[in-house]
Amino acid sequence: MTQPQQVDVVVIGLGVGGEEVAGRLAEAGLDVVGVERGLVGGECPYWGCIPSKMMIRAANALAEARRVDGLAGSAEVRPDWAPVARRIREEATADWDDTAAVARFTGKGGRFVRGTGRLAGPGRVAVGDQVFRARYGIVVGVGTRPSVPPVDGLAGTPYWTNREAIEVAELPASLLVLGGGAIGLELAQVFARFGVRVTVVEASDRVLAVEEPEASEVAAAALRADGVEIHTGVRVERIDHDEATGFALRAGDGARFTAERLLVVTGRRAHLDEVGLDTVGLDGGQRYLPVDDRMRAGDGIWAVGDVTGEGAFTHIAMYQAEIVVRDLLDRVGRVPGAPDASGTAGADGVAPEAAGGVPRADYRALPRVTFTDPEVGAVGLTERQARDRGFDVRVGFAPLSSSTRGWIHRVGDDGFVKLVADAERGVLIGATSVGPAGGEVLSALVVAVHAAVPVDRLRHMIYAYPTFHRAILTALADLA
Repeated sequence: MTQPQQVDVVVIGLGVGGEEVAGRLAEAGLDVVGVERGLVGGECPYWGCIPSKMMIRAANALAEARRVDGLAGSAEVRPDWAPVARRIREEATADWDDTAAVARFTGKGGRFVRGTGRLAGPGRVAVGDQVFRARYGIVVGVGTRPSVPPVDGLAGTPYWTNREAIEVAELPASLLVLGGGAIGLELAQVFARFGVRVTVVEASDRVLAVEEPEASEVAAAALRADGVEIHTGVRVERIDHDEATGFALRAGDGARFTAERLLVVTGRRAHLDEVGLDTVGLDGGQRYLPVDDRMRAGDGIWAVGDVTGEGAFTHIAMYQAEIVVRDLLDRVGRVPGAPDASGTAGADGVAPEAAGGVPRADYRALPRVTFTDPEVGAVGLTERQARDRGFDVRVGFAPLSSSTRGWIHRVGDDGFVKLVADAERGVLIGATSVGPAGGEVLSALVVAVHAAVPVDRLRHMIYAYPTFHRAILTALADLA
């Protein structure tokens, strides 16, 4: 290895969170090296949030066209995957090329290094033959990869993960989806609406097992209405593949499922054993990298994004990135003789961005949305989680179809608002919003949980009429 190069900060992994941290610190005037072995931007812009929502938007347009018959006459729908694949390739991913993203980072003053970054002792990062010594800190944002179950026969077969599903140019005739979580259901519904015969196989006793049971029921019913077969409580014993016939999945009870293609979406995992954590006294054998409320994993080491285990969401990565940036700038400002990271340091040498203290991570009001149709939005604790934690729980429920807007919507108005309250404090500690705009209605509920707004105050707000979010008022009345 060459002699270590002295820099201010090294960011290992330029996914959503890492890119934000590296770019912000470079803009602040620090000497930042960003290391990425894949594509700058990570999973979200190339194989996740952006292209998948393009697919969902197209599939939902087909569904809406089919609903014309119940509302405004008749419509003939002929699905065509080609414009969807073309939009993903040309508009979302630039044919899976990150040239623009790299230029965006270097344009802010950062230095980009393509390769696999690995910790090589305190303050040191090795990338191939290069070694960098970070003066102020190292940020680990290596993300996660699909976690593939050790099912007999699966290894070595051409199964899909979310990446192959997003990149597909021509749809198969049939698809087996192993995993009934958010990603599995979103993609299952998309492909079904484009004419693919889809079967979802889930080990838990219901799909969307992390959400409220009522949400699982609505989502499962919606997918079945689109022609998706859903099988829950299935223990997979073996998977076989044949070039001519495709995939065959054998369950423990003797059931057999077949399809041309197999999509495996059974969770994600950080591969920490590749990061060199042992060289700085951290355990690389964990599923995720634990951090404190300032995203610190160890002395001079921060972590951001999926690798922290707080949720594989872009909005979590961005939220954490803000904390890391401010904590690092605060550290830089307090180091004697450090460069002015803001360009306008105060008289006490502390960067103005750090004035008022560094925010601490708080996940009580973590929002999550499954972008099926209807959407499933949730925040905070489910009813079961709240009861398991010993809260004095009160629940309010309002079917969306009982609202005026739901009645007007008529077709595709499945959904509800469910509120979970801590009766002792009189505040919401969780909520679920399912419906055509479930993710948008959720925003009001996120504010209520985050700010611990008293339930009585929520009851006396003015809710616009006729809107889907007015169902919140009905759920509040049921809560009483």
